[in-house]
Amino acid sequence: MNDDAGPIFLQIAAQVENAIVDGSLPEDSQAPSTNELAAFHRINPATAAKGLHRLVDDGVLHKRRGVGMFVSPGAREQLLARRRTEFATQYVVPLLTEAAKLGISATQLAAMIDQHRDQA
Repeated sequence: MNDDAGPIFLQIAAQVENAIVDGSLPEDSQAPSTNELAAFHRINPATAAKGLHRLVDDGVLHKRRGVGMFVSPGAREQLLARRRTEFATQYVVPLLTEAAKLGISATQLAAMIDQHRDQA
């Protein structure tokens, strides 16, 4: 795990979210167990469980008694919607604010984005 990315349980939650968003953990599929995550990352199972329970609380995962945790229907779209909102807040709003300060029009800004799109 990355020590600079915040608490380990949040990193576990982010790892599972990323797998859902990129499609490697599809909806209705079984999520890794707390013991699997704990063994893989060499952490306490309670820490892994805390990350998974955060996703249960958010409705991204759901429990099936005696079987494990599964990706909830609609979880990918829910995560994408949340991340798009976060993206706009974190990147687009400051970009537009700075563009306005510099006198860059929306058309000029779009041209700049198109120009640099291939470099990403």
